[in-house]
Amino acid sequence: MKIDLLRFHGGKYDTLGLLYVDGQFACFTLEDEPRDVKVAGETRIPAGSYKLALKFSPSMSPKYGHDMIHIQDVPGFEGIYVHRGNTDLDTRGCILVGDSAHFSYGNRSRILESTQAYARVYDIVSDGILAGETTLCIASVLLPQSLIPISVA
Repeated sequence: MKIDLLRFHGGKYDTLGLLYVDGQFACFTLEDEPRDVKVAGETRIPAGSYKLALKFSPSMSPKYGHDMIHIQDVPGFEGIYVHRGNTDLDTRGCILVGDSAHFSYGNRSRILESTQAYARVYDIVSDGILAGETTLCIASVLLPQSLIPISVA
């Protein structure tokens, strides 16, 4: 299974993206902003390809009742997961998922309907992880406004 995260909007505090699973739009994402010098829990991970696994997280798993989608072998980062949340204040350096997004250049952007997006994405991605190797490819792109989905259908 191939998962693509296309970062399309960088604000002062955060980065919005589009998540595709095997070429199909799945949801919006929200991450922290990029930084030249990493600040723990406040910096998005570098673009690149990463293997995904299911992993118990002492701080995250009790909230969700299951293993989490873990992004493996991120240089200089540990404990990076895909989870629910609405703003960069919820990320802790991880990737948040949601079914709609609100952009902001000077203030915090938001993603909404995160719980339902997380449940759907977790089911699909965890099945892929259990069936074999699953890879997350992250890239920053400049997308014309007409190519950005309004919401999840």
